[in-house]
Parts: sequence; C-alpha cells; structure tokens
Amino acid sequence: MFGRFKLDLKILKELDFTLLVAMITTVLFGCFNIYLATKGDVGFSEVKRQLIWLAISLVAIYVVLLIDYVVLQNYAFLFYLLGILLLIVTIFAGSIVNGAQGWIRIGGFSMQPSELAKIGIIVMMAKKIQDMDGKVNDIKNFFILAAYIIVPVILIVKEPDMGMTMVCFFIVLGIFFIAGLDLRVIGGGLLAIFLAIVLVWNSGLIQDYQKKRITSFMDPEADELNSGLQLTQSMIGIGSGGFLGTGVNLATDAPGGYVSQNVPEKDTDFIFAIVGESWGTVGAIFLLTLYGVIVYRTLVISRTSKDIFGKIICVGLAAYFLFAIFQNMGMTIGLMPITGITLPLVSYGGSSLLTTMMSLGLILNIGMRRKKINF
Repeated sequence: MFGRFKLDLKILKELDFTLLVAMITTVLFGCFNIYLATKGDVGFSEVKRQLIWLAISLVAIYVVLLIDYVVLQNYAFLFYLLGILLLIVTIFAGSIVNGAQGWIRIGGFSMQPSELAKIGIIVMMAKKIQDMDGKVNDIKNFFILAAYIIVPVILIVKEPDMGMTMVCFFIVLGIFFIAGLDLRVIGGGLLAIFLAIVLVWNSGLIQDYQKKRITSFMDPEADELNSGLQLTQSMIGIGSGGFLGTGVNLATDAPGGYVSQNVPEKDTDFIFAIVGESWGTVGAIFLLTLYGVIVYRTLVISRTSKDIFGKIICVGLAAYFLFAIFQNMGMTIGLMPITGITLPLVSYGGSSLLTTMMSLGLILNIGMRRKKINF
C-alpha cells in the first residue's frame, strides 16, 4: 500500500545530501534570527509558525522527490497558467501589503502568487527551450519565449511589485545567457528593460512614497525620519555588530537588540540586519558560505543534468538565489534600492519558504535522476 510513497534506494543514493543539509541549516539559522528579531514582541510564536512551515516544506520536498521531474514537462503549461490566474485574482481581490496588492488571504493563510508565478516562468521556459532543442536564437522561438515571459511580468508590475519584477528579469537573463542567446539580443533586451523601467516609473503605477523608498538608498540621511529611516537604522545596527557581533540573549523577557527595536520589517525584508548585528561579520560569512554551497551544488546539478529541461530549471533557480541574496543584503547596507525582496530561506514567511524549498526539492530531483538507473 505504501510502496508508491517510498523512494527507491538506488535513486536515493544519488541524492545531493550536501545541498539538502545546507538548505536545512540555512532555514534553521533563519529561525534563530527570526526569534532574535521578534522575541521582544511576540515571543516564540513566529518561530513556531516558521518551524511548522519547515516541516510542511520537508514533506513537500519528499513528495517532489517521488515523481520523476521529466513528468513535470507534461504539466508545465498548467502550472504556468495557475500562476497567471492567481496573479489576476490578486490584482482584483488581493490584499495590500507595503503599497503592493500582491497577497491573497484565505482565512488565516496568506500567499504571494508572484512566488508561484516566478517558478512557473522558469518551468515554462525550460519546457519550451527543451521543445526547441535549445535553439533560442531562432527569431520565432525567441518571440514565443518572450510572450510567455511578458504576460506574468506585466501582471506583477501591475500590483506593483518592483522587487519580484527585478527577480523575474534576472532569472530570464540568466536562462537566456546559459541557453546561448546572442549577446547582441541580450544587450538590446537590457536597453528595452531600461526604457520599460523609465516608462513604468513615470506612468503613475508607482506612488511617490514608493519611489522615495526605492531611491532612499542614495542618500538615506536626507529623509532619515521617513523614507530613509529603515536603511539608516539598519546600517547603525549592522555597524554595531562589528566582527563578532553583539551577542545573543535567548531569554524571552529580555529586550531585543537595536535592530529589533528600531528597524521596521526586521523579521522579513531586513532580517540580514539582525544577522549583522547579532553575529557580526562572522555570522554574515557563515550565511554566505551556506548560500555559496546551495548555488554551487545547484550549478553542478545543472551541468550534469541529463536534459535541457533540468539544466534550465537549475540555472533559473540559481539566478534567482544569486540576485535575491545580493539584492536583499545590499539593500540593508545601502548598496541597493529598497524593494520587497526577502532573504531566501531566512526571512519569515510561510508561502515563500514553501515555494523556495519545493524549488530546491526539484533541483534535488534533477540531481537524483541525472543518469539512468539500471534495475
């Protein structure tokens, strides 16, 4: 009865345990920092919810591993279409968070459809490029791929969610580059994106307060009590961490650190400020090392994948991780504009954790089945 829910040992031996351990360690480190960020406000409640989502995510990964990833090609369009439909629902009936109508709430559960749409874009591009035998420089093939990309991205811009729009752009850029798209086309695409950003910036879709939040990184002290507050306080907290950090106090009744008390969104968008303050440079290096292992193993699995479909999925997800990590950490120290991009596997958020873990489960699946198993 339970045979269909068991992984064959010959396949299980191919599991990339290094990647698995690295991602679980990253999530647990994230839970530790979520507690440090919120213990003065809500005690253990947020950490408990995040750990529950971790358990759900591990079960989801196991289910993902049971199914040969090649089968996903048959359902790629349905998965892609589901993401688009949820984005449409979000635009008309979504909840507004930080100025973007990007969430769907059902009872006590909230989800961000753009997270699902992001994976849908990757899977759909992988499927189409596989069908095209990798011939992305064929003009017809290129415009087919562009059409599949533009539809969900326009809906994400409409929310407006500039952070996820940037994520999708770098995912697509990474996929096209690895697929061998002519560099002149990529250059033209970059110019088109720049012009599109200018158009959207002046279209009225982005409100003035959102513009100030995005551009505040250039001079946060110019408006440090309003648009520059988050960044200014974040840099103070990270700076106080020094090399070894200020240390941690696990007692629930003890007040949180400087970041916990002064930085908005310290458990989500600005969780890296908690890491920098509490653990210092050592903690940042530790976290970057974990991310480095995840991205490196993902690229190794991409290189050894048995087909184009698996390769493109891995490349797309690696591009997501690289950009999201750089963008999130950069915005907490004034190197990048402030957007709603969370730190993968570390920031608080159930739907984000679940989709990210399932994505990594798909990478593990591709790695497990990179070669034919002889029975």
